[in-house]
Amino acid sequence: MVDILHRIAVERIEPESVYDALTTIDGLAGWWTEDTTGDAGLGGTIVFRFPPGGFDLKVIEAVPNERVTWLVTGGPAEWIDTTIEWRLRVDGDWTVLLFAHRGWAEPVEFMHHCSTKWASYLMSLKRLVETGKGTPSPHDVRVAEFD
Repeated sequence: MVDILHRIAVERIEPESVYDALTTIDGLAGWWTEDTTGDAGLGGTIVFRFPPGGFDLKVIEAVPNERVTWLVTGGPAEWIDTTIEWRLRVDGDWTVLLFAHRGWAEPVEFMHHCSTKWASYLMSLKRLVETGKGTPSPHDVRVAEFD
């Protein structure tokens, strides 16, 4: 199994702001995709749709201001049964976010694409909590011919 790993940090932003962007439909729609619906509470399923397709993610862990974990239940075959983890911690004036998309069967080319897209969406999340405006799909950066 292989994982996608990223790290971002925001200065003088409380963990609550980042946590809210990860655990509310409005927050998620503000940085990942505007077409976000479902139940973002523990045990709920969040539905994310993009022009080329989408994902269904079950919320399997939610510890306020510390961590969130989703299980992928719908979407491309490579994503099914993988987990997406968000870990928050405070380091001085910074809130640090450690991201992991775990459980890929192998590092196929699609994984390379998803890693790049995750990085772009994490920067959108950073912009959202710092400025109030992210760049969710369909306003995100296109990185491939099939975005």
